[in-house]
Amino acid sequence: MLAELSIRNFAIIEQVTVPFEEGLTVLTGETGAGKSIIIDAIGLLIGGRGSSEYVRHETDRAEIEGLFYIPETHPVTQKTQEQGIEVSDGMVVLKRHITSSGKSICRINGKLVTLAILREIGQSLIDIHGQHEHQFLLQSDKHLHLLDQYHSSDLKRTKQEYQQLYKRFIDTQKQLKQLTENEQEMAHRIDLIQYQLEEIDKANLQPNEDEELMEEKQRLSNFEKLFQSVQDAYSALYGEGKGVDVLGLAMSHLEDVSDYDESLKPIQETVTNAYYALEDASHQLRDYVDTMEFDPERLTFIEDRLHEINTLKRKYGNSVEEILEYSSRIEEELDTITNKDDRIRKYEDELNEIGKDLYLEAKQLSKLRKKAAKDLEKKIHRELKDLYMAKTTFEVSFEPASSSSTVGVEIDGNYIQFGKNGMDDVEFLISTNPGEPLKPLVKIASGGELSRIILALKAIFSNEQEVASIIFDEVDTGVSGRVAQAIAEKIQKLSAGSQVLCITHLPQVAAMADRHLYIQKKVKGDRTLTLVKPLPFEEKVKEIARMISGVEITDLTKQHAKEMIQFADEVKITS
Repeated sequence: MLAELSIRNFAIIEQVTVPFEEGLTVLTGETGAGKSIIIDAIGLLIGGRGSSEYVRHETDRAEIEGLFYIPETHPVTQKTQEQGIEVSDGMVVLKRHITSSGKSICRINGKLVTLAILREIGQSLIDIHGQHEHQFLLQSDKHLHLLDQYHSSDLKRTKQEYQQLYKRFIDTQKQLKQLTENEQEMAHRIDLIQYQLEEIDKANLQPNEDEELMEEKQRLSNFEKLFQSVQDAYSALYGEGKGVDVLGLAMSHLEDVSDYDESLKPIQETVTNAYYALEDASHQLRDYVDTMEFDPERLTFIEDRLHEINTLKRKYGNSVEEILEYSSRIEEELDTITNKDDRIRKYEDELNEIGKDLYLEAKQLSKLRKKAAKDLEKKIHRELKDLYMAKTTFEVSFEPASSSSTVGVEIDGNYIQFGKNGMDDVEFLISTNPGEPLKPLVKIASGGELSRIILALKAIFSNEQEVASIIFDEVDTGVSGRVAQAIAEKIQKLSAGSQVLCITHLPQVAAMADRHLYIQKKVKGDRTLTLVKPLPFEEKVKEIARMISGVEITDLTKQHAKEMIQFADEVKITS
């Protein structure tokens, strides 16, 4: 849920912080007070298109910040993890600044993100629906996804199996296409691979050879300094009056007196151990010096060999291991190309078998979807009946998949189109009056009808969409009387499963609110300010009375407002 919204220097809003709660929150106020501006700010917070026009006059930037609380199971948690954004205690903070030059700065939990990431995560948290906007539910390309989610328990396993087969089909198809490319290009590829293999094989590379040669080169290149330093070290340790001899003398003196004082024994043992260790080190240095031999021819060989290896690295990899791995890959590719006729037959047989299995899974998936669609149609009709649209016809239309991303397969003489999600295209169609043809949702003309249809759809799909909050921006326009009451009850019912924020002009909706926020515009000096204040019960009564009467608030309208609130409370208890 959206817990708090902070807006600063946005349009006519100087600064406002609005806390929100679960359930239904309504926002009311006079026309032009800034109700829709608050919704616009939320829209920008979740990735809407920004503009310098939103920045309050004579300020540098607009700032919008929203605090959300989400459960661990919410899909947003996976998206934040993918982006390396830490979420603790279920808190997600979205922040967006828009400068006077029109640039946006976006953050999620303090981490800078792109506008695209802010939009992806933000629109998973809030669904905003305005009177004339084509939102998620109105987009026909989303209808198949919604239908699959609607009966996810039945469809999930079948869809997963289908998509696994589809991926195998696409991968095999790509491999077949590579083998059937232009013959001249294939011949050039064979020549290139043979040349590269010959060049790598001729070098006779050994694992870690470059590292070992570099170590040896370093020793030979610094032979003189190495020899002199080791010789000097040996001379400093071994000989009369040198390190080992002096340490031996100290050891002898301590041995003579350690029996007289027990506290000297640990010191005597330390010196003794040091003596033998130093003596052993001096012998090793002597042996090292004895084996040292400068070989200029070997140094030349190493430098030439390293040059040869570096030449191959520039072509085939950053190390000897990568060069050898590359050699293995192109050797396998050469084998595939030279035996391509056999491979082609193999891939064609595989495609044929996978295609048959794909068709069977797609038919089963389509069967399950059509069953789910019938159930969805019944539920939509029940919802619309509650909203006084009993004569409306809603239908889930199925058509063969025809998007550009489909692949065609010939099955038993029939050419079938398959897409990532099966062999179906799905669209929700509706007819609001008897005798009228079914039309796509986006072509519904009446604002009042559209409001009710959207509410019916959201009542069913809100859980599947898993958004934290739903916002209605004056979607109750064009209705009154018993329809307005039905809309109010439907919005209240929807708020039982999701946090709902609603800008409304209907007193019936306002009466249903768990929390009522009043938006007012004031002039301070020569500047216009927007203020937001929660209404206690008596002020809520007055505001609903104003919404009923339009201008004058009378005892009668206040009594009517109280009755509406009382009726709303009874509806909440029984719903």
